[in-house]
Amino acid sequence: MSEDNETAGKLANDGLPPLRDVIAAHNLSAQKKFGQNFLFDLNLTGRIARAAAPLEGSTVIEIGPGPGGLTRALLYNGATNLTVIERDPRCQPVLEQISNHYPDALHVIDGDALDVDVTALGPAPRKIVANLPYNVGTQLLIGWLMQIDQFASLTLMFQKEVAERVVARPKSKAYGRLSVLCQYLCDCDILFDVHRSAFTPPPKVTSAVVQLRPKADRGTDINLDSLAKITQAAFGQRRKMLRASLKTLNINVGELLEKSGITETSRAEELSVADFVHLTQIHDQMAAS
Repeated sequence: MSEDNETAGKLANDGLPPLRDVIAAHNLSAQKKFGQNFLFDLNLTGRIARAAAPLEGSTVIEIGPGPGGLTRALLYNGATNLTVIERDPRCQPVLEQISNHYPDALHVIDGDALDVDVTALGPAPRKIVANLPYNVGTQLLIGWLMQIDQFASLTLMFQKEVAERVVARPKSKAYGRLSVLCQYLCDCDILFDVHRSAFTPPPKVTSAVVQLRPKADRGTDINLDSLAKITQAAFGQRRKMLRASLKTLNINVGELLEKSGITETSRAEELSVADFVHLTQIHDQMAAS
């Protein structure tokens, strides 16, 4: 028996009912308004949990656990302080059942992850492990990036096109604001793809699991709010030359680009992460003078 199959077999006998039985008993059909696509594949949930290991001794946070497939895998694989945030009230009885089965290890928050300061949920090291709701995944990630030093790692499932944006290189179609923010702050890897058939209901697209690990040394320390503002302006009108797209910064764009060593006719997708870092440095120097 392979490691994945052995883990799935053990998880299926963790003392809790099979996931399909749980969902049937509680009539938990996935709802579009919550961005839900439930994971039944125990091989997959175990693989995600092991990718985030070691879990014991960390504050582990999961967003949108639904009926708890990944939750159970995280607990089985060593999480001793797991907090899950779920805004679908139908899932609360199921999560309470898991919590009762793992006393003191699982904490359930009834609420919207967009409104929760996850850094307040427990001490470092903190790890987020989640199959993110498609409708808010990117928004959540950008919020966590703005306080990335609070985390040890982020192991997240996205639509594959979002995952590709995280790791995209300059001059590629996927390269954009998310690429720059992620790659400046973190070492980023796509760990594996997830076929749509792993979900119920199956989404229309392939998904992928991405891991982001904060860089211990970013080389140059800059104001993240400024980097976020500059990349938003640059990629918000990515077809325009920078001399036009950066006008929303309310700064002398010609002087900014000249001092940064960037030609005015360049477009955002042509700049490297290092270029954006240098552009941010010059921007803040000019703003402060």
